[in-house]
Amino acid sequence: MPADAETPLRPLRDDPNLSFVAALRAMADRAEREAPDGALPVARLIDQLDERAFGILILLLSLPCLVPALPGAQIIAVPIFLLAVQMLAGRDEPWLPGWFLRLDVKTTWLVAMARFAERRLAWAERAARPRLVFLAHGAAEKAVAAVLVVAALTIMLPVTNTIPSLGVTLIALGLIARDGVFILAGAAVAFAWIAVVAVVIVSLAVGADFALRLAREHAPWLASLVGG
Repeated sequence: MPADAETPLRPLRDDPNLSFVAALRAMADRAEREAPDGALPVARLIDQLDERAFGILILLLSLPCLVPALPGAQIIAVPIFLLAVQMLAGRDEPWLPGWFLRLDVKTTWLVAMARFAERRLAWAERAARPRLVFLAHGAAEKAVAAVLVVAALTIMLPVTNTIPSLGVTLIALGLIARDGVFILAGAAVAFAWIAVVAVVIVSLAVGADFALRLAREHAPWLASLVGG
């Protein structure tokens, strides 16, 4: 029976033997069986995930955002933000709005994502292993979630999706594999990008203020045009 997009996700089990590449492949295989030439709603796909659903969902959403200047990356960042906020709040299972759960995901896209993971992320699966596991649990996990929240906000900015998405992807891989090294690497990328964005915003604000003061002193008529 099709899953109801309005109902909460069923309790999820934790299967440490299921790698993230295998999870993506399982989702693609399911889509090929049930809708070989069509699509499946998001709810039908995520109801099979284990307790690493947060990490796997964030990974699924962040991979497309790695494409530079991807159209729609700002929209994709919204569920990443919602998932990160839920992690920060300490939820055990992910919740997504009904409209998102009802969205159809093309089978061809899922197959492409699975193939991409098998070709490009196999190295991460081999390298990732449980290390510094405290970073994937408890208070440390909430701190990581806070980084994800801010990183997701920067993805929402125009043409700024690739670098923060790389940080989010590394953090997601670390959460899935319980690998604190990957989490720290992703956090470092995210922090660096957040710092760059902050410097740019402050510089623009300071520059605008300087230009306005200069106009007031030397061209008051111009300052009045811009509301000064």
